[in-house]
Amino acid sequence: TEKGDYADEVNRSYEAFDLGLDLPADDPDYLAGNRLLGPNVWPDVPGFQETVSQYYTEISALGGIICGALEMYLKLAPGTITQHMTKPISQLRLLHYVRQPHIKDHQSVNMGAHTDYECLTLLHTRNQGLQVLRKDDTWVDIPVDPAALVVNIGDMLEAWSNGLLRSTPHRVLNLSPERFSLPYFVAANYNTIIQPFDALVSDTQPELYLPFMAGAHLERMLIRDFLYLRRLKTRRGAAQADPIHNPFEQRLNQ
Repeated sequence: TEKGDYADEVNRSYEAFDLGLDLPADDPDYLAGNRLLGPNVWPDVPGFQETVSQYYTEISALGGIICGALEMYLKLAPGTITQHMTKPISQLRLLHYVRQPHIKDHQSVNMGAHTDYECLTLLHTRNQGLQVLRKDDTWVDIPVDPAALVVNIGDMLEAWSNGLLRSTPHRVLNLSPERFSLPYFVAANYNTIIQPFDALVSDTQPELYLPFMAGAHLERMLIRDFLYLRRLKTRRGAAQADPIHNPFEQRLNQ
């Protein structure tokens, strides 16, 4: 339980298991110190690694299919997006939110309003609590359907599409005593430079986003979101940085 940096968040109460593309211990990016690539650390729970690894593989393949469909929707050449996902920094989170007993206001916020930082989020959930911000700046509850996946647009896809697709602000309320969800974040390769595709820039639609590196953006946002990463950075001698802001969350700052 901790207080996050989101303005609407009273406290954040959840537990999570995070994993990424399971790479060997001699992976050169991992050996070079990349914090987003490397082998996963698996708990000693019978069947856990096999089951979760299979889910990661299948949801990752689905993410590729959806990105291929978005290439068609945006009238981009096949592979324009997916060619940048050969060694992605995609993460899967196994989340268990808990409403603390002292929380009497069940409309209060557990996870504050934010966008996701990657291309897409494919979310499986079994409990109420997720809300998304509509174009008219009102919050709407997302229906719970265990047979379906919620698909949110992320920051990287907003920039790639030059704003044709907008990153989805969302938050989690304390509607349920506990809430389980499995978000899979479809991301690009670490070193991919994210900027509007040339085919989506024109005289009538100028380039709206400055280039940024996919891995650097994700790392900055994770340091903002997780206190233990900020503490780790400070212990390693890094100077206290100014507050980190996400330019894709401007709607939330107004």
